Amino acid sequence: MTNPESRKQEGTAWLIILGISMCHMLNDVIQSLLQAIYPLLRDEFALEFWQIGLMTFAFRFTASLLQPLIGLATDRRPFPYSLPIGMGSTMVGLILLASAHHYSLLLAGAALIGLGSSVFHPEASRVARLASGGRFGMAQSLFQVGGNFGTSVGPLLAAFIVVPFGRGSIVWFSIAALLGIMILSRVSHWYARLQRRQAATRTRPTIQLSRRRVVWALVILTLLVFTKNIYIASMESYYIFFLIERFDLSTQAAQLMMFLYLGAMALGVAIGGMIGDRVGSLTVIWVSILGVLPFTLMLPYANLFWTGALSIMIGVILASAFPAIVVFAQELVPGRVGMVAGMFFGLAFGMAGIAAAVLGVIADRRGIDFVYHLCSFLPLLGLLTIFLPRQRELVPEV
Repeated sequence: MTNPESRKQEGTAWLIILGISMCHMLNDVIQSLLQAIYPLLRDEFALEFWQIGLMTFAFRFTASLLQPLIGLATDRRPFPYSLPIGMGSTMVGLILLASAHHYSLLLAGAALIGLGSSVFHPEASRVARLASGGRFGMAQSLFQVGGNFGTSVGPLLAAFIVVPFGRGSIVWFSIAALLGIMILSRVSHWYARLQRRQAATRTRPTIQLSRRRVVWALVILTLLVFTKNIYIASMESYYIFFLIERFDLSTQAAQLMMFLYLGAMALGVAIGGMIGDRVGSLTVIWVSILGVLPFTLMLPYANLFWTGALSIMIGVILASAFPAIVVFAQELVPGRVGMVAGMFFGLAFGMAGIAAAVLGVIADRRGIDFVYHLCSFLPLLGLLTIFLPRQRELVPEV
């Protein structure tokens, strides 16, 4: 009997993929507001860099801790209606950020937004794969590009809405969360119907690799995600401060530069998955992780114009790896789509959160410039890609 996971399905459910992508955008618009308003929070609450890093850690820790567990649980017993529940948690965290009067409440709001991510991402990634019609890289890219676009728009919205009107205006974005809950309720209904139809024919495929090689490959992919997300953490948490201190930019001008970088990341995600369907995920991983090295090495020495240009190149190249890594890992462990998605999305959040806290301490002691000199060498770990199995070894056996 042919497994629906390993064969091309009846067709691509474009409306479902677009709905999931749009909700990913709404979810990440809300999430990106947290990091975009760091300068505002620093001034209002007199925060130090380590406290900003701790907020990022609180946000990403709840996501990284729960995502793999939720993915594993839903692999065994799918829970389609967890999607609107996750968006509800994000909305509560958003409201708390807008109304908090103490730093501890800011931490709680950040943690609730992270909890929303931990619920949303594993099942949303599974839905994208189910709706792909066999175009796994394309579906994963469209799903992820929604999130990246939302992340890139967040600083722009913060610059033109939150900064002029104050922190209380964050609560206006609860409308976006409500819209997301409505869309995800419809997506969950489609997902539940599909699960019922597939329940009678579901089998678990295997691949020809030994368990030891699969574990080793997952460790390497984990290290590659580690490399990628430490650098991304340095950009997302401290790029605005780097621009302000190095080039004496205003907060709004720095947020506009941040928008360009995050927009480049969204473009990179879109390119990575679709090219991966044609040339293979492994090729994309090679080019992305190692190919970004010359640009990261030049960034700490560049003037304002080239800083902007290099950050765009870094965003496009580095972001193209993530859809390819997720698809490659899902092929390594067929039948564990939720666990793999939760592990790697959670890993991305968790590692970046820990990195943000550590880099904040380094920035306080050695300065922002030193952080970017240090992180510029991280892509060298991309050489580990040579130890991954070849694409032809991942053909499933059913």
